[in-house]
Formats: sequence, C-alpha cells, structure tokens
Amino acid sequence: MPEERLQKVLARVGFGSRRACEELIAGGRVTVNGRVARLGDRVDPSRDVVEVDGSRVNLDPRVRYYALHKPAGVVTTLRDQRGRPDLRPLLPPGPRVYPIGRLDRDSEGLLLLTNDGELANRVMHPRYGVEKEYLVEVEGEPTERTARALERGVELEDGLARAVSARVVGRRPGRGALRVVMVEGRKREVRRMLEALGFPVRRLVRLRVGPVRLGRLRPGQVRPLTPEEVRALYRATGL
Repeated sequence: MPEERLQKVLARVGFGSRRACEELIAGGRVTVNGRVARLGDRVDPSRDVVEVDGSRVNLDPRVRYYALHKPAGVVTTLRDQRGRPDLRPLLPPGPRVYPIGRLDRDSEGLLLLTNDGELANRVMHPRYGVEKEYLVEVEGEPTERTARALERGVELEDGLARAVSARVVGRRPGRGALRVVMVEGRKREVRRMLEALGFPVRRLVRLRVGPVRLGRLRPGQVRPLTPEEVRALYRATGL
C-alpha cells in the first residue's frame, strides 16, 4: 500500500477535517511507530502503527464501527434460517459489518457492529472485563436485597452467574426495575438470574457496552461511533 500524508489518513478514519488532524499532529498528540509525529509525515496504513493520545488507531480504510438500537423481536444474526426478522434491513450501507456479541430476540438496546475482528473478540471475551449495562423491568417488587443477591451470584444450570453491580431504580405495585452491570455474556443470563430469584423479566434494554452508550438512538436506528468512542473501546480492551 503506498504511503499517504498522515493528516489525510486520520481524516479518512474519522478524526475530523484535514485541518483538525493537522492541529492534532501539531499539538504533539499523534505518534507514528512510537515517535511523535510531525506535519508532513507520511505513513503506510498497512504497516505503520499510529496512536492518538496514546490509543492505537486502526488505519484500514474499510474498517467501520457503528452503534445500533436493536428492536425487540429481531434476532441477532445476518440471516435467520427460520425466517424471523434479522439484522439485514438495519445494516448501514458500505463495507459489511457484524454484530459484537448478541442480544436475545426478546431483548432490545445497544448492539455494536464492526468488521474489526480483533476488537470484536476482545469486547466479547470476559477476560477483558468490558461491562454491559442493562435496564431490566420485572414482575414483582425487587428490593436492595434482590440487588445484593445478584452481586453475590445466582447459581444457574451452567454455573454461578454474578453481576458486577445491581441497583433498584423503580418500584410500584407488582412491578419493578433494576440496572444490572455484567461482564459475561451467557445466553439469556440476566433473564435467568432474575427468574431464579422469582422476578420474571418483562423487558430488557441494553444501555451500554463499555464506554459506548445507547443514548437517544431509537429502535432500528444506527449511527457511526465517534473516534473518541472507538479509542475508548481500544483502551478498554487493552489494544
């Protein structure tokens, strides 16, 4: 791959206009192969290691990162053999991207999409401790005792499942809501934990994956991640 001006490469992967990228370089915030970059530097995206504020930048021009609000009723696959609604109509145009992990069919909320395989593997692997935060509406009236039980761990048929944190955020007669943070991603894990404690789940929404939040995305909407979000994901996974 031929060498290109550093500011052009940074602009292409989402760091703003070329002028903004020149300001990043002039401010000493960019390194190339461990050396502080200078205006006029050229890089080979296939070979050189570029970092901004200490975080590595993926220079592949085909790489993409998106946040999608998966609606309830959609399965997390690109083609469902049983003919159920899948992700295909929701994918953005351009290079093919894939979901990082899964949300079960009945759940909704934040789903990250990318073709950066190394990042995807690290976000999914429990050893890197990337948190996933959920808002869970349940039948029954959970208390702080319920939240503490989730944090201590609930024995399921496939082993102990434990929340990083849990708190009750709403309660009314016969109904309640909790915020639950997990690092594992076993199938229907949060649902099974709460059902084991006597609180069947009525609705489950994923609000956050690591540093990336669902925010105001409506069901079915998709948006590109900002360069800051991508860098934060790289930091969170040790890349």
